[in-house]
Order: sequence, then C-alpha cells, then structure tokens
Amino acid sequence: MTRYTISLCFSLLMLSPLIAQKIATFEVDMQPSTQGLNMPVSINLDNITTLPEADLVLTEITTKQAVAIPFQVKNGENRMLHWLIPAQNNAKITKRVFQLSKGKQNIAVTIKPVIDDGMLTIQANEKNLLRYYFKTLMPPKRVDEAYKRSGFIHPLWSPHGQVLTRIQPPDHYHHYGIWNPWTHVLFQGDTIDFWNLNAKKGTVRFANFVSNTEGGVFSEFETLHEHVVFKRDGSEVVAMNELQTVRVYRPDEKADYYIMDIVSKLNCATESPFKILAYRYAGMGWRATQEWDNKNSEVLSSEGKTRKDADGTKARWWLAQGTLGDDYGGAAMLSHPTNFNHPEPLRIWPENQYDRGDLFGMFAPTKDIDWLLEPNKTYVLRYRWLVFNGKMTKEKADAAWKAFAEMPKISVTLQK
Repeated sequence: MTRYTISLCFSLLMLSPLIAQKIATFEVDMQPSTQGLNMPVSINLDNITTLPEADLVLTEITTKQAVAIPFQVKNGENRMLHWLIPAQNNAKITKRVFQLSKGKQNIAVTIKPVIDDGMLTIQANEKNLLRYYFKTLMPPKRVDEAYKRSGFIHPLWSPHGQVLTRIQPPDHYHHYGIWNPWTHVLFQGDTIDFWNLNAKKGTVRFANFVSNTEGGVFSEFETLHEHVVFKRDGSEVVAMNELQTVRVYRPDEKADYYIMDIVSKLNCATESPFKILAYRYAGMGWRATQEWDNKNSEVLSSEGKTRKDADGTKARWWLAQGTLGDDYGGAAMLSHPTNFNHPEPLRIWPENQYDRGDLFGMFAPTKDIDWLLEPNKTYVLRYRWLVFNGKMTKEKADAAWKAFAEMPKISVTLQK
C-alpha cells in the first residue's frame, strides 16, 4: 500500500498577485450555472512546471481580490493538478481565472482514509462519509455461508450522517450496499452467476489495495477485485480482474452534498473472453436504506421517469431520495458518456416490492445487450455519485451530470 499524494490546503485569505512569482494563468470556460455545486477539475502539471507541489500556490483572480484555492497533486503517468472550482450561480460569469505561482504554504490534510478491523473509512473533517469492507463479511447465523462477501461499500452516509445503504437484508442476503457483480457471464463454455451467491457458481472478492490517498481536495483508494469462478471439481479460476478506484471530494464544512467518483477498469484474467450476457440486472447496484418505502421516497431519472415507469428506460442519471428520520436526502448516480451502452438502461424495483416498496436501483448496461470483454484489453466504467441532504432537483442533477460528462475547457497561459 502506498501513499503518493501530497496536498496543499489553504484557508481563504487575501493575496497580492504582485508578491508571488507567477508561473501560469488558467482560464476556465464555465457552463451557465453549476446550481450551487463545486466543480472538480484537473490539468497536466508536467506541461506547466517542474516545481514540486510544496512550492506552488493556486489562487482565483476576481475583480476584487485573489483568493487562495486548495489543490492536490497526484503522481502517476503525469503529475495532475486537481482543485474544486467554488460554486457560482451567476450566468453572466462565463470564465473563471486562476493563477499558479511559486510560493510556500502549510500542508494540511482534510480528507483521509482510516483503516481499522478490515474496513476502510473515508473521513472529512472527522466526519464519516463512506466505509469499504475489504474483510470478508459472513452472513447472519443459520444462513448459508455462500452469502459471504468482501469488496463493497456500506455504509454510505449522507452529509448529515444518515445511512443510505443496506446489507444482507433477509429478502436478498446477497445485497451488499453498493456492490458490483455480473449476473450471467459466458466463460469457458459455462454460464456463471457472480450476483446470486447462493447459486455457488461465482463471487467477487477483494484481493489487494493498490494505493490509498489523503489530501486537501480528495481522498481515494484503489483496490483490486477478483471475479472468481467456482469450478465443478472444487477449484477456482479468476475470470476477470477489476481495478476499482473510489474517490471522495472534500465537502465544504457546511455543504449539504459531496461528490464520490467510482471508476472500474475491467481486464480478462485469462486468455478466455468474459462475455456478459444480456439480463435484467447486472453491474453496480445500490440497495437503499431500509427506512425507505413507497410512501416516503421517490425515484427520478434524467428523462423525467419516476419509480412508476423508470425500470427498463435509459438515462444519463437517476436519483433516489426520501425521508431520513426528521431529515431528507439521498443520492444521484451519474453515468459517463464513455460507458458501455450509454445512456444506460435502468433496473428499478417496482413500487410494490415486498408490499412496502423496498428500494433498489442501478444502471444495468447489459440489460438489453451482450458485452464481450476480450483478453488483453481494458474496459472502463465511470460513475459519479452526488450524495446529498435536502431535496435534489432535476436542474441540479443535470448541472452535476454536465460537469461530469465533459470537464470545462481550460486555457493555459504560461508566464514568460
């Protein structure tokens, strides 16, 4: 496990652009309105400067002042500079200007992963946002051990601390909060079910961490999941490797939302193809809190569909929200345009599920079409989650999806 990110986080302050040595100016083209949402952006730092991140300062230049902006540098194939553009709702502002300068600031970590007892919890300002199980969780007593599982997210907490997920419900012991199996897969001449664990044909499990990161802008972990086939002779074969990256952006302390990105990179683990056969559900599912039923929750999709008619339709995003004690909240799941079969089909449980209307939903990219994954190729699925308290509007979800679907154009002017 490695930690390779150093972040710089600044409190808001007044800076004179004449004091710092300018390196570059970034001019960002803005969409008409971000609906009060901060916008994650990034740029290749290697094309701009060789200075280490500890020797850099980022400020936003406005007509009245220069405001220090927290940023974070992630090392990889390139050094990428990440920051959040503060929310603005003024449609007349079509460009935002940022200045990168040489300078010194104190390093501060405001969002981080905390590992304890087989679980990784992402915390921001000492508040829990999500928990990832890398240990294997056994099912309740007197339930078949085939239902055990690792490599899933639960709880997903709202900004106010309410739990939005559910695991091992008696109606579906194989439901694990936010998790990622495929239901019907043709592999080496057999049809494998990684979803319905009681079929005892396959499972998905945590294999190892690749990295985890803390910083002033985001925290993330990269984890290897193995999609395992149980052979008739009792042996096992890893049919597919999945590198899953979960990134959570630091929420403003008083904000009623935060952003989580989940990226899955899929590779065949053998020389055999992994053909996902069309089925009504498969992929990354969300079993919602048991607090919700058909009287205190709702579903909405980008196409205006609700729980009455969303199932089987295609969407760019969908959301579920409802009563949380004496509060209200939920989450929106956004599909990236590069995803397979985008806009993606939805699987949404009907309103009368188990009479009371328990809530489960997902993008099911293979609901209406097969997907052939060939050896020596990488296939990528990208999803963004907007986790919130309060009531989410279609306009705000649209704005979030637009910011996710295409990062704004950033023009760079280097200081001579």
